[in-house]
Amino acid sequence: MATESRSGLTGHVKSVTTTTLATLSGVAAAVLSGFLFGTSIEAATNTRAVLILAVVIAAQFPAHRLLGIDVDDYGPKDYLYIAFMTFTLWFITYSILLTAGVSL
Repeated sequence: MATESRSGLTGHVKSVTTTTLATLSGVAAAVLSGFLFGTSIEAATNTRAVLILAVVIAAQFPAHRLLGIDVDDYGPKDYLYIAFMTFTLWFITYSILLTAGVSL
């Protein structure tokens, strides 16, 4: 079949992989932020946690290459999507950790 001779990921698998990597990276960034800076009231005002988020967002693009996704085809919309999904999950997870006072 013609589809068997194509190399790379299909559109659906590429989308699912991108979304999964972005969301799990956001959760991982929140846990890492909580581990490095704590989950106290003082930690909530620490802006260095955002640097962890930026590093995790930037680290996703080499990870996409390793997974076989062609990052050269990405446009501004794709970059914004990945950054937004990662930020959203980081924000929600880190907020829960800060509010619950979980010690990591």
